[in-house]
Formats: sequence, structure tokens, C-alpha cells
Amino acid sequence: MSQPGVIPANAPKSKETTMYNILYIIGICHLLNDAIQSVVPAMFPILEKSMGLSFTQLGIIAFSLNMVSSVMQPLIGMVTDKKPMPYALPIGLTFTLGGVLGLAFSPSYPLIVLSVLFIGLGSAVFHPEGSRVAYLAAGNRRGLAQSIYQVGGNTGQALAPLITALILVPLGQKGASWFSLVAAAAVLLLIYIANWYNQRLLAPDVLIKKKNASVNNAPKKGISKRVKQTLMLILLLIFARSWYISGMTNFYAFYAIEEYSLTIKDSQLFLFAFLVAGAFGTFFGGPLADRFGKKNVIFISMLLTAPLSILLPFVSSVLAFILLIVTGFILMTSFSVTVVYAQELVPGKIGTMSGLTVGLAFGMGAIGSVGLGYIADLISLPSMVSGLGFLPLLGLIAYLLPSDQKVYEWNNE
Repeated sequence: MSQPGVIPANAPKSKETTMYNILYIIGICHLLNDAIQSVVPAMFPILEKSMGLSFTQLGIIAFSLNMVSSVMQPLIGMVTDKKPMPYALPIGLTFTLGGVLGLAFSPSYPLIVLSVLFIGLGSAVFHPEGSRVAYLAAGNRRGLAQSIYQVGGNTGQALAPLITALILVPLGQKGASWFSLVAAAAVLLLIYIANWYNQRLLAPDVLIKKKNASVNNAPKKGISKRVKQTLMLILLLIFARSWYISGMTNFYAFYAIEEYSLTIKDSQLFLFAFLVAGAFGTFFGGPLADRFGKKNVIFISMLLTAPLSILLPFVSSVLAFILLIVTGFILMTSFSVTVVYAQELVPGKIGTMSGLTVGLAFGMGAIGSVGLGYIADLISLPSMVSGLGFLPLLGLIAYLLPSDQKVYEWNNE
């Protein structure tokens, strides 16, 4: 008897081989790209001192990065769904390379913002096409493939506290120039990926032609009302998760300093533990979804996270450290799974769905963090963090999602 919610055994399965070498390389590129993005907020203490920037100016920098890198992702995904562009990957990272050099050597605030826009543009190009590469290389292991790809990005984001402590604090603004080497390495790797991607699109066998048809062509019929409703549920779930993660990454360190009398270094260690645990959760979520079904993993992830996140602000520092690790792991098991669910919900729109579920959702998370900051100023930081713990409860709407089997049936009607 099959697991509930899993695609039925008589569903046709792809015989294509999972291209692990491609998945590992695109995962590494994702790590390098997101590590470069994490340099921007990591530089805030440096820029605040060296250029005398206000918190409002720093907020504009963060907003510029997030809006360009996030909001443009679904737009780029829509374009590349119609016409895949393999060599957009190294070209996009070349923009990032220029942005990193500008960030390191810009003498004025406007040039800093311009440099950040270039970094955001490179990231916006990378994510939809990177997700498509993972999809094409997945064979019949889409959950695992998306996890390998996404765990690279989450690991890159988790490096921000280390980047601050080990590179930017001793070297200052010009220390960001070292990340031009990281960007250059990513460009070289992506040239290799782009060559494989291009050959993949041109391969003659029937299976690849079938997959190319789903990648290149929009569905012949419009998106049905039930699919639109399901997609709205997925996006609301992702927004709730993104708001919680944004709140934790932006404000929990300040909360730990205030409540537990931690040093800045120790508070960064708490945050690092949360992010690294999330990266591990991202990796394990995909294989679990391949085995037990995507809807099941998404729902159980949110169900188990909610009581832990609610309890977190009311425990000792030692227990808080443990809960951060457990919460980060469980919450992020659903990260890559929601991407695959959306891609299979709207087949033929891989880039668009990736842009919506990863890019636009994180952009909304960034906006949510601004709102959370306002609430913290209005009612106090501890009260805001306590309320933040209830956000994962919104994720319980995952119970309303159609099962994997139902989505499969919709696509084959």
C-alpha cells in the first residue's frame, strides 16, 4: 500500500539518470552566490562606521538588494520559461563580480547602492536558471535534487556571521574585494554548467525532448482556479516561514544580547547555529519528500515547528541554543520541498515557480522584517520576539494543500 499523498506507483517514472556531478556543482555555485549576497548585510557595521551611514540608509541598501534580487526573479523566470538562456548564468555572476568590486572600493553612498543593485541583479538571474538546471539534472529524484541545490544557498547565507568576524572586521570595507575571487570562481563553474545545460536542451532523445517541451512551452490551457488557489496557499505558507526566518536572522541576536547578557560574538554563534541547522534541514527535506510525499513533509515541518518557536523566548540560554538548532532544522525541511511542489503544480513554468517560491517570497520576508522592526520599536523587542514565535502556526494551512497524487491527477486530466 502506497504512502498517503505520494504519487501512485503506476505513474510513469523518468528513466533518466540523476546527474549528481551537475547537482553538486550548481549547489556549490548557489553557495558562492548567496555567500556573496550575505556580504552586504555583513558589511553594515563596517559601512556605518567608515561612511557614517544612518540606520535608514543601511535599510535602503538592504531593501535595494532584496527587491532587485527577489522581485525580478519571477520576471526573469517567465522570460526563460519561454526561451531558456544557459549562458545567462555566467553573465549574471559577472554582474555580481562587478558589484562586489564596487562595494569594496566605492567612496560614496550612491555608488554603494549602485554596486548592491548589480549584486542583486546577478542573483536575480542566477536563481531561476539555477533551479531549472537542478530540475533538468534531477532524473526522478526531484526532491533530492532541489535539496542539493537549495542547501548550497542556505549554507552561503549561514556564512554571514563568520564573514563578519573573520574578514570584514579586520580588513574593513576593502575586505569585500576578496569576494571578487569567489565570484570569479562561480563564473568559471557556471560556464561549465551552461555548456552542459545547452547540450541538454539540444539532446535528440525522446525523453529530453519531452522535458524540454515542458520547460520551453507554457501550458496550452490556462491555469485553473483550483491550481491558482493552491498556489496562493503555498505562497502564504512561504511568506509566513520567510517572515519568521527574517525576524530571527535580523533581531534574535539583539534579543539574546538583551535577555541573556551575551556578547556580540556569542549572539552571532546562536544565529549561526540556527542557520546551519536550517541548511541541514533543507538537505534532508528533499529525500524525505521523495519517500513520504511533498505535502506530508511540508505540513509536518510546520506542525512540529510551531510549539518549539512559541516556547523559544521563554527558556534559558542553554535550552534556547538547543531549540534554535532543532527549530531551524525542522522548519527548513520544507524549504526545497515547497519549490518542487510549486513546479509540479504548474508544469512548464519551472523558472516562474522558482522565482515566486524562492525570490518573491524572500522579498516579502524582507518587507515583513521591516514591519517586525517597527513593532519592536513600538512595543519592545522581547514582546516582538515572543509574538514572532506564533508565525509558524500560519503554516498549518499546509493541511489544506492537495496531496501529491491529486496534483499528479490534475496534470494528467
